Amino acid sequence: MSRDVFEPLAGLEGVGSAARAARDAVDVLLRDRGLRRVGSDVTAEALLLGAHASAVLAGSPATLDEVRRGVADGLASGAVRMTGELMGLAPRVDTNPVQVWTRLHQLAAVDLGPDEELGHLRTSREPVPDDIPGLPPAPSAEEMWERLSALAQNLTRPTAAPGLVVAAVVHAELAILRPFPTANGLVARAAERCLLVARGIDPVAVTVPEVGHCELASSYAPALGDYAARGLTGVRDWLLRSCEVVSLGAERSPLAVSD
Repeated sequence: MSRDVFEPLAGLEGVGSAARAARDAVDVLLRDRGLRRVGSDVTAEALLLGAHASAVLAGSPATLDEVRRGVADGLASGAVRMTGELMGLAPRVDTNPVQVWTRLHQLAAVDLGPDEELGHLRTSREPVPDDIPGLPPAPSAEEMWERLSALAQNLTRPTAAPGLVVAAVVHAELAILRPFPTANGLVARAAERCLLVARGIDPVAVTVPEVGHCELASSYAPALGDYAARGLTGVRDWLLRSCEVVSLGAERSPLAVSD
C-alpha cells in the first residue's frame, strides 16, 4: 500500500486544530450566504482580487484599478489570465497535476519570457529562476524533477489529511523547487487555489487566500525558507501560517466585504 505522505504533516503540533479553525471560517462564510446564492460574478471578483494580490506579492506595481481595466504589467496580466481557466483546471489537479501546473505557467508567463519556455520545466542547461527573493538556492534540475514527480504521484493517491494541508504543501514545494524559468510564485499560489477548490475547502472560489499571503508578505519568503531548511519545524510553521492565510482569505472575500 502506498504511504500517505500528507497525513503525518497534518498531525504536527497545532496543525490539525488550526486547519479545522480555518475550514470553519470558510464554512461560516459559505453557510451564511448559501452556496446557491454565490453567482459567477462573485467568483470572478474573488479571483480578480486574488490575482492582483498574487501579482503584487511577485513584485507587480499594478493597482487594482489597472488590473480591472486590463492595462497592468505582465505579472498582473499573467495572474489574471490564470484566473480565467482556474475553475476548469481545478477538477484535474488531483489526476493530472503536472499538466495543470504547466498550463498555469503557460498562462502566467505569456509576457515574461520567450514562447518556447511556456509550460516547459527547466533543465540543467537553464539558469535557475529566483522570483521569490530571500529563498535558499533552488535545487538542481535533477532533484527538482525527482521531487516534482513524487509530489504529483502523491497528489493522485488517497490521503486522510485536510485539503488545506495538501494545498499548502503543494504551494511550498512549487515555490521551493522553482520548476519553471519564470512565474514560479504565481504558479505556486494558483496551484494552491486550485486545490482549495478541488478538495472542497472553497468549491466556489469566493475566498481570497492570495490576499492573505499578501497581507502577511513580510513572513512569506522567510516561512518558505524555513519550510525548506528547518525540517518538520519549518513545515509545521508554514502549515500554521497557511491556515491563518485561509482564514484571512475568508475575511477578505467579496461575500464578507459586502455584508
